[in-house]
Order: sequence, then structure tokens, then C-alpha cells
Amino acid sequence: MNPDGKSFNVVHNWLPAIGNSLKARVFALALCATIFVLFTLADAQQPKKVARLGYISATDPATDSPRAQAIRKGLGEFGYVEGQNVAIEYRYAEGKRDRYPDLLTELVRLKPDLILIVGGDPLIRAAMNTTQSIPIVMTGGGADPVEAGLVGSLSRPGGNATGITNLSNELGGKRLELLKEAVPKLVRVAILYDPVLPASVLDVKETLPAAARALGLTVQPWEVRNGNEFEKVFAALKKERSDGIYVLGGALIRANGKRIATLALKSRLPSTYFLREPVDAGGLMYYGVDLADSYRRVAYFVDKILKGAKPSELPVEQPTKFELVINLKAAKQIGLTVPPNVLARADKVIK
Repeated sequence: MNPDGKSFNVVHNWLPAIGNSLKARVFALALCATIFVLFTLADAQQPKKVARLGYISATDPATDSPRAQAIRKGLGEFGYVEGQNVAIEYRYAEGKRDRYPDLLTELVRLKPDLILIVGGDPLIRAAMNTTQSIPIVMTGGGADPVEAGLVGSLSRPGGNATGITNLSNELGGKRLELLKEAVPKLVRVAILYDPVLPASVLDVKETLPAAARALGLTVQPWEVRNGNEFEKVFAALKKERSDGIYVLGGALIRANGKRIATLALKSRLPSTYFLREPVDAGGLMYYGVDLADSYRRVAYFVDKILKGAKPSELPVEQPTKFELVINLKAAKQIGLTVPPNVLARADKVIK
């Protein structure tokens, strides 16, 4: 049956409308695709923001290398790769405190997003005196930052500094105990320390004597103020007939860690350390924070701050992992047999 003229005209008029609608849709889709491609290309051509970090160490590049590597590894776990999306400006004081102000001023002039402080209280305080606006991340050096007046509290620092506190000073008694277990005949222990550091002075005057009395030990404090005094001190230790030596921390000690370990070996003195590095260089024992884990954790603070967190509201963290490191090679050189029960507790044995 043929359609009447009216019906045919309606159907005939629909066809161009359908055709135009389809063309419009295709055109709209093509336009959207083109805009998307153009924006994608434009975005790709825009330089990605590169975070700039200041990094200041109290020691020299060689001594600091294990810490720097651990921190870079931690940054990589958060997606920050040096030379790609993060630039790090390094400065080294090489154990000279008088260099802190100039090096920090150099870093501040570069306007970094934050400054990593790889050192103890004097360096942290110098950084806070240099800038009150640039975030400062502590990497674990120094004493309790609350007691030192660097932060208001661990949970709410309140200023421009936050980060890690390693609580190394609180472990002094445990280090003496372990040294006594490793050397049962131990009676007189020389304490090597830098008197410029308040935390070390407190250790020598209060913490370590109290721990020593409980262990039946006598402590003999020995000050070192510069790199020329170490040989003199070890020569004197022979005359004093010390049975062992406990070496505290600080930039001066860290910068001379290998030297101290070598002198202890030559003097045939069992040694325990506030710092890990001298044991890797030939010292006998280290008990303290798992530094590799601690330094990697520093990256958490970097990431948080780069993403907008305020240091004043970012809680300072305490360590959760500790380690006992024993250098059996050093023990053999000084003629010491470390008891099996002590070796069994070691997290790492250097042979």
C-alpha cells in the first residue's frame, strides 16, 4: 500500500534531521578528542616541578656517604629521584662548627623547600637561628629535642623543625652493660667525649656514672676538643690502664671515627660506640638505633612537607628498631673472645 502524500513528506523531512544530528555528534566527539590531545601535549611540554632540598652534614662527604645513600633510598621509595624530580644541594662542615653559619646562609639563599640537618644539637640550633620560615627536618642526631629546647613537644613541635630523634643518649647504660658482658674482666672504662656538646656532658656527669656503679665499673672521662688530641688521649689511656673505652658522639667524633677505631685496636682496647660508623671501620661494638631504617624514615617527613604539611604540626618520631653490631675481626685483633651468649644476640656480626 502506498503511503499517502502527507505521511511520506514527514518521513522525508526526518532524514536530513537525523543526518545532521549524527554529523553534529561526530564533530563534537572529534573536537573533544582534539582538545584533549592538545591539552595533553601542552601538559607534557610543561616542565615538571623539581623539589629543591638543602642538605647539610656536620662531617665530610666520605663519612656521610652511608647516611646520604640511605636517605636517597628512602626518598626513592616515595617517588623522589635525585636529578629527575628532586635536586639536593649538599654542604659539609667537615667537623668544624665555625662553618655552620656560612654554610647554612648559603643554603637559605637558594630558597630550598626544606633543609635536612644531618648532625646534632649545635647544627640543628644553628639552622633554626638562620631561618624561621624554611622547614627543617632533623635526621636523628643530638639529644632529646624537647629537653634541648628545639621543639615544644614531640607530638606538636610548634616551630619550623621536625623529624627523627634517635634517643641515643638514653642507651648509654645498655652499651656499658653489653661491653661488660663481652669483656667479663672489665673494670675501668674510659669515656671519650666532646665537652662542647651538652648531651655528652650530661652523659659523662650523670647517666654513665650511675649505670657504671650498678655494673661495678669505674668510668674515666677524657675530653677531646679537636682532631689533634686523639693520639694524646690514647697514649694517656695506656698509663691509666683502662680496660675498655666508650666513645660518645658528635661531629668531631664522627669525622674521626675510623681514626679512633684504629687507635683502639693499636691500644688493644675493647670499644663500644654511640655511633655505628666506627664499628664498620674497626671498632668492637655498637648498640643503638637501626640507622639505615631511621634514615629511610626521614623521607616520610620530606614527602609530607613537600605535599603541604606544616613542620609545627608534624610529630617528631622516635626510633622503633635497634641493633647490636659486633666486629669479630676487631675482637680477634685485640685478643678478645666474645662470649657465645653475646654473639647470639647480635643483629650483625662483622667477620
